[in-house]
Amino acid sequence: MNQLAVQLNYLAKKGWKPRNSEENYLITLLKVELSKVALKEAKGKSLRKLFEDAVASVASESSTGTWTSVYSGKGSGIPLSAKKRAMAYDLDYKNLMFKVAYPIDLFELDNISGLLAGIVGNIAGMKMVSAMRVYDIRFPKKMIQAFPGPKFGVQGVRKLLKKKKGPFVVTVPKPKIGRTDKEQADLARVLFTSGNGTYDGIKDDENLTNLEFNQYNKRCKLVLNELRKAEKKTGNKKFYLCNTTHSNLDKMVERANLIKKNGGIFMMMDVITTGFSAVDTIRRRNLGLAIHAHRAMHGFMTRDNSPGVHGNGKLNGFSISMVTIAKLFRLLGVDSLHGGSPLAKMEDYGEAEYIQKVLQEKENKPHKKIPSLGQNWHNIKPVWMTASGGLHPGDFEFVLDKLGEDIILQCGGGLLGHPNGVEAGVIAIEEARELAMKKGSFKKFVKDNPKSELANAINLWGYGPRIVY
Repeated sequence: MNQLAVQLNYLAKKGWKPRNSEENYLITLLKVELSKVALKEAKGKSLRKLFEDAVASVASESSTGTWTSVYSGKGSGIPLSAKKRAMAYDLDYKNLMFKVAYPIDLFELDNISGLLAGIVGNIAGMKMVSAMRVYDIRFPKKMIQAFPGPKFGVQGVRKLLKKKKGPFVVTVPKPKIGRTDKEQADLARVLFTSGNGTYDGIKDDENLTNLEFNQYNKRCKLVLNELRKAEKKTGNKKFYLCNTTHSNLDKMVERANLIKKNGGIFMMMDVITTGFSAVDTIRRRNLGLAIHAHRAMHGFMTRDNSPGVHGNGKLNGFSISMVTIAKLFRLLGVDSLHGGSPLAKMEDYGEAEYIQKVLQEKENKPHKKIPSLGQNWHNIKPVWMTASGGLHPGDFEFVLDKLGEDIILQCGGGLLGHPNGVEAGVIAIEEARELAMKKGSFKKFVKDNPKSELANAINLWGYGPRIVY
């Protein structure tokens, strides 16, 4: 066991709760599995005691402790460490779940990178545990207030696009790599002007940055030129989620400024691969663009196929929940974030629906099935939830019912794969959105309008996702 955890006692007494946690503490919620090494070295200790040792070690290692007892004399820092230490509490001995309360004095309030280095930086390396999941973080009020949050948020983006209600629809060109910059601009024109001209957006995919055959500067100018012409022709505002992602922050700023210069309102960045520092810096520089957060690579952190991913059962690996990721990026100030789909693999638990609440409610409560802590967001604006993953027109009725209308519906193959072509795909989505907003029955519509483009789409793809994420 972590000996300093014994020296300072990082395990709270039964029934202990952090006093005035909204003001004084940051809270985390975790689950662990005890390793074979820990069980082998148990030396007669019960599983209950081993679990207590593990959670105390987590609290110790992530706050003021270390792996062994240390000098405690004059100038040692031990008295202050004891006062500022984190406390593990609310132990669930059956499911090996627990919470850790951290005094806010342990953190630089406006520094997410420093925060994560502390609370989850080293704990996954402890030999006592063979698996661990971070389910949630609850931020105290002072930390929330240290961040500006989204510049625009849900209502701000609606104002930019002059659209008071309804979801936005956006398409990623497919194949994701294959079109030239001019071909992508040609696709944008078709998307923006087909049907009734109500289609909202086009989006770069994650691996489309600045390529020899599809150059960033040229693509940005060409697509935004088509966007302006389409707005004039249709009378409807449009947006382009132009991918600024780069490992050089100065290059990202340069790309964002080009979007602004050419009349764009949105920039896209892959927030996992660019990192928390990049997101925080871009937001605080106030570049005048809404930030669309793509989450490429998140699955290597969030995906967990263990039986215990939602609390009951055994964990097989180390992971962090998408709920936690969503909270971090809302705090950092993105305006839209991919959160999955209620038709995807977590639908039985309502994960996408809860992520939508995390992104948009002012004070969301803990979920009944998904281990969570809730959050009061105080000054932080709501964020657009982007639903994606095998979506097509036949899904709209269900998705809007589950997630509401403050969402961006991303359909790539679900538009471009329409049997009658791209224009027909746009019309099918226009019909699906209008019908879903009116709460109409899709099955009745298909029966009454068998030759409609929506009916053609549903006859091909049905009413559920074709690809499950």
